[in-house]
Amino acid sequence: MFGQGNQNQKQIGAGSGVIIGSDGYIVTNNHVIEGADNIYVTTNNNKTYSATVIGNDPATDIALLKIEESDLPIIQFGNSDQAQIGEWVLAVGNPFNLTSTVTAGIISAKSRNINLLRPDQNTFPIESFIQTDAAVNPGNSGGALVNTNGQLIGINTAIASRTGSYSGYSFAVPSKIVQKVANDIREFGEVQRALIGVNILNVNQEIADGLKLKEVNGVLVTALTQNGAAKEGGLIPNDVIVSVNGESTLSVPELQEEISQYRPGDHVIVSVIRDNKLEDFNITLRNQAGTTAIYKKSDYDASKMLEAELVELDLINLRRYGLKNGIQIVAFKGNKLQNLGIKKGFIITHVDRVPVSSKMDIAQILLQSKEDVLLSGIYPNGQKASYGLGV
Repeated sequence: MFGQGNQNQKQIGAGSGVIIGSDGYIVTNNHVIEGADNIYVTTNNNKTYSATVIGNDPATDIALLKIEESDLPIIQFGNSDQAQIGEWVLAVGNPFNLTSTVTAGIISAKSRNINLLRPDQNTFPIESFIQTDAAVNPGNSGGALVNTNGQLIGINTAIASRTGSYSGYSFAVPSKIVQKVANDIREFGEVQRALIGVNILNVNQEIADGLKLKEVNGVLVTALTQNGAAKEGGLIPNDVIVSVNGESTLSVPELQEEISQYRPGDHVIVSVIRDNKLEDFNITLRNQAGTTAIYKKSDYDASKMLEAELVELDLINLRRYGLKNGIQIVAFKGNKLQNLGIKKGFIITHVDRVPVSSKMDIAQILLQSKEDVLLSGIYPNGQKASYGLGV
């Protein structure tokens, strides 16, 4: 349970969680604790603890909490890959604040994408839910989905409902994603997300006919990220990805689920259909900054690098200034840019003549540059300018 304050009153919400570490580590949904001022955990023996957020991952809607306790009973992780459609499962949680409630159902689908998690410039949602017909209601979020052996195969996250209450289907984050996210947060403080560097679509009948495919499944590569993992590994547009390390990826959610269990720098064998032949490619996955190193957001903080508060311009402001891209300097946090003569309001459009659309774009170029870089852009009054910056 958590409390979220505002100027007039305290708002209280409730959810569920699962103990995964005997030393007090608990996994739940990010949306359960998002925006909370205080988080309290009540265990099955009615003890209440103050909890600390160790880390969270909006892309998978998973958060890791910690309470100060030892010798706690923990749940065993099961292999969500081995869960079968039609298999009996149990949903455990606290619906409507009714503690320790268990409901039963079957797995009705896997690798389900319901567009629950919304993308932004910093979040790339991964949706490959296990769908069940076990009754799940508000308050169940963050609770366990277990198999008949009592092993965790998912974290209950959402329901499909027009009323806000259960009406037939519920969805859980697969345990292999949960375990990977929790382990990353514990070890690195944040998720080490591996990217393959492709734009993709599900293969449909039209695509299959156009490529003369024998079957209507797989993931079509429509474009590749410049200097990304897939391009460096030899993939090309119109390749159809059908497996990663031997695990079938016959849809976009399946591919996202498979890649999500790896870290930057990991090597995977990607099997594709090209010209009706099955070919294997050894791909070295990369982080969102385009490298194979362990990723730390603080290492790619353009605001910190430039000693300035930066704002990524939205479409309205881009049109206002007649720009296609740009990041505006709205305040200074040091003298690094001021010493160059840059004034507040300057919009950086290019770094070393490369267009930049996000703070991450700037950070990547600055980290990779070994010589001085050129910041080019425009002021709100239309004056164009360029400044040389030592790195």
